[in-house]
This record gives sequence, C-alpha cells and structure tokens, in this order.
Amino acid sequence: MNEEEFKLMSRRFRGFYPVVVDVETAGFNPKRDALLEIATVLLDMDDQGVISRKETLSCHIEPFPGANLDAESLEFNGIDPYNPFRMAKPEHDALEHIFKPVRRAIKDSGCSRAVLVGHNAAFDLSFINAAVSRVGIKRNPFHPFSTFDTVSLAALAYGQTVLARAVKAAGFDWNSEKAHSAVYDTERTADLFCTIINRWNEYNPQQQTAIPSIKATEGI
Repeated sequence: MNEEEFKLMSRRFRGFYPVVVDVETAGFNPKRDALLEIATVLLDMDDQGVISRKETLSCHIEPFPGANLDAESLEFNGIDPYNPFRMAKPEHDALEHIFKPVRRAIKDSGCSRAVLVGHNAAFDLSFINAAVSRVGIKRNPFHPFSTFDTVSLAALAYGQTVLARAVKAAGFDWNSEKAHSAVYDTERTADLFCTIINRWNEYNPQQQTAIPSIKATEGI
C-alpha cells in the first residue's frame, strides 16, 4: 500500500469524504424554488480514528432568474432574499466557493469523492444537484445520490429523529433562536454525526484496522 492508502479517513468510509451540509431555501421544489443559503462543515480524523469538526464554510445565494419564492418558507427561515447586507453571490460563484475547499479536503484526506451528510440529507442534495445542473458546473465533488443521513443514525443511536431532540440526546445544547440558520444547523448536525461515529468506534475498537482500502468508484 502507498501512503495515501493508510489514511484513516479514506479507509473509514470506503473512500468517501463526509461533508456535513445544510441549505436554506425558498420552498421544497429544488428545480423551481430558490436556493438561498448553504453551509458545510469539513471534518477531520486523528490517528486514533476520532472524527471532529474542522472548518465551517457558508455562503448566501442570490435567487436564480425566475426562481419561485414561497412566502411561508421565507417566513419560517427569516430570510429576505434581496437584503443587500446578505452579500449574496450568484449560484455558480456560491457553489464554487463551497466546492473548492471540499475538493481540496478530498485530496488531502486521500479520498476519491465527497458524500453529503445531512439531516434529511436527500433534501439538501436535491437542491445542490439542481443548482449544479442550472449553472453547468462539471466537477461536482459530491456523490450524485449516496448520502449519510443523521435522521437514521440518530434514530438508531438515540431513538430520536428531530434534529433538536437528537442533538440534546447526544449531550449538546440547542438554541432555538439560532436554529434554521444554515451555519448553526450544519454545525449541530456535524456534532451529532461525529458523536455517533465516535461512539460506534468505542464499541468496535477494531473498526479502523478492519476496513480495507477500497476506491469509492468500485461497486457504487
């Protein structure tokens, strides 16, 4: 094996690099409704296999031309899409602002692709994939359909599926006033994900050494 194959992160998730993501939107239809905010948390793993938060990235996004803005959704997340103080970027620039550090993290960790970690992850991935398609980005670092969903993980570990309740069950505080901000929700989701993975490792100490190095392109 070469040096890259010995990196724990690349071995832990079959060559996938987990990136925690949360999006704020102006509705539930990824092809019609605006993507307004995206936040990601890059993760790190030490030589004992303990995974933790490394870096948080975020960006406010301008509604794409012709985008639908659902009033109820905007009232729920409190976003004014045209507030100049948002310093929002066009979709293409916003996605590249997020994707470039993700691509670098994939390379540095010896992984071959990112996999989205989210609470109801399919929702977040659907908006990212729709935006990527709209702006024509060719190198989307995320797997097009595979995700790690903390709803399922939290249900298994704590018997909870609501993010706030799962976060509390994992031993963290939850601030309702900060909730529904992409950055806050992403960081809490990252804490939840890391805690569950690290607890599993405690109960399965052979987890790291037992995993072969397999490229994520095999057997997708």
